[in-house]
Amino acid sequence: MSDLLPDRPEPDSDDLLARVRLRTPARVLTGRAGGSYKTATWLELRGDHAAARDAVRADVDLERDFGRPFLDRWDLFEVATAAGSKAEYLLRPDLGRSLRPEARAEVAARRAIGADLQIVLGDGLSAAALIAQTPGLLPRLAEESSTARLGLGLPFFVRHCRVGVMNDVGDLLDPAVVILLIGERPGLATAESLSAYLAFRPRSGHDDSRRNLISNIHARGIPIDQAAARIVDLARRMIAGRVSGVAIKETWSPSLSGPAKRSIEPS
Repeated sequence: MSDLLPDRPEPDSDDLLARVRLRTPARVLTGRAGGSYKTATWLELRGDHAAARDAVRADVDLERDFGRPFLDRWDLFEVATAAGSKAEYLLRPDLGRSLRPEARAEVAARRAIGADLQIVLGDGLSAAALIAQTPGLLPRLAEESSTARLGLGLPFFVRHCRVGVMNDVGDLLDPAVVILLIGERPGLATAESLSAYLAFRPRSGHDDSRRNLISNIHARGIPIDQAAARIVDLARRMIAGRVSGVAIKETWSPSLSGPAKRSIEPS
């Protein structure tokens, strides 16, 4: 009996391969050349890796990436954290958690205090994610907020942003819930995945235990409509219970034949 393992069989049909790949962005059933990837698979892998690196290093240009009509509609403006450059931001995560003094003054001057929901846009670790998902997600969040009868604070953009900046926003504007839409660390499946962090009345010194996260908002992850519904539903229940983070748990049970069902249960 031979000790050698048999070669892995190639997929029996293109139809099988197509059906498997519809269910996952993972590299499965790619085939091989000896012990290595096939050339096409290797080149695709290198291309996706380059896209992920570019997403981390890229910067957002509000007018170029979103257009003047979009900026005017949302009165969107830019402020920055204490990180002075992208390189410093990547090396010093702590600097991305605090707004500069001039940024704090501008936010306080241009945004209302005490909104039910205050949206913040952050570049995070993927400018590509913010650029790809925000134009579709913001209008849906506005619709869902209106349906839930929650007042929505107009968004603003924070450059070199980390999640901890939510605490500064809470200190400055005192909204019931801060919603931070921020680019996720890109992977090899996509560089356009957005996260939504939520916190009830965040304040200086609050940590991740007081925050909730809805992640993987992108074309092959959580779709825009579902993400907006989940974000607003969770925010509404945070306000009702006056809690966030580990004190509240989101459960999501999508129906195979109909719209997804939402519920939040106390933790």
